[in-house]
Amino acid sequence: MNSTEQSQQSSRTGSPRDAGPRSSEAVRHSLADVAERLSETSLFEVVFETREVSIELYAPVEEDKQMPHDRDELYIVATGSGTFSRGDEVVPFGPGDLLFVPAHVSHRFESFTDDFKVWVIFYGDKRPKG
Repeated sequence: MNSTEQSQQSSRTGSPRDAGPRSSEAVRHSLADVAERLSETSLFEVVFETREVSIELYAPVEEDKQMPHDRDELYIVATGSGTFSRGDEVVPFGPGDLLFVPAHVSHRFESFTDDFKVWVIFYGDKRPKG
């Protein structure tokens, strides 16, 4: 695992498990299959990872404690709804919505439903802060 992925992991509570495919060769990662590997102590599961992109399923419990990341990030809401803050902006979200966060910008999911799950896509090079 490279330093980018290590810093991304340390910014969330929990750690990915070893179960299930995490390869660019895997054809399909179903929401149901990946969600089965999540728990209250393992809030996210990496399903696809290369040097250029990392994709995971994330399901915070009660509170989103993540910190800003050093790569640009896309969220695709799989289930649930709530509000999302990015910097000074707050927007509602629901299934199917796409949210974008540039590297190093403070963000978090707020007031989300118990069934909330989101696909996370980190992409591009690690960007220096500032």
